[in-house]
Amino acid sequence: MQARMGNPALIVPGAMEALQALSATAGRAGIPAALLELINLRVSQINGCAVCAHMHARDLRKAGESNERIDTVAAFRDTPWFSDAERSALALAEAATRVSDRPDAVPDQVWDEAAKHWNEQQLGALMISIASINVWNRLNLATRQEAGAAW
Repeated sequence: MQARMGNPALIVPGAMEALQALSATAGRAGIPAALLELINLRVSQINGCAVCAHMHARDLRKAGESNERIDTVAAFRDTPWFSDAERSALALAEAATRVSDRPDAVPDQVWDEAAKHWNEQQLGALMISIASINVWNRLNLATRQEAGAAW
């Protein structure tokens, strides 16, 4: 596979800085960094973004995350390695990524479960984080960026 073009975030002046700044805001709301990376990995798996799936799995391993959690994030509901709060955030990430899969993009049950574990600022940060990784996935997929390629 060959990329259609260079990464848009590097081509458009100020785009990389803006996207990085947006992503950084989520980390300032008290969401654990490992959970944000697990969300990035899970959303990238759903979207089929090899660039981001590879990068976030690698970054999680470098940060000391367990192989069990990395390897089973797609099955987070059925494994013992995630807390209820983490499960709620991952379920929210799945729903907010698969917005066209159901009439109510994010069902009340998913939202209410997340709201049990995260305050309003943290919910906002989760939503910004989920939106941000979806932007990256779409940029990479549309332009056929290669996993492991250096930008």
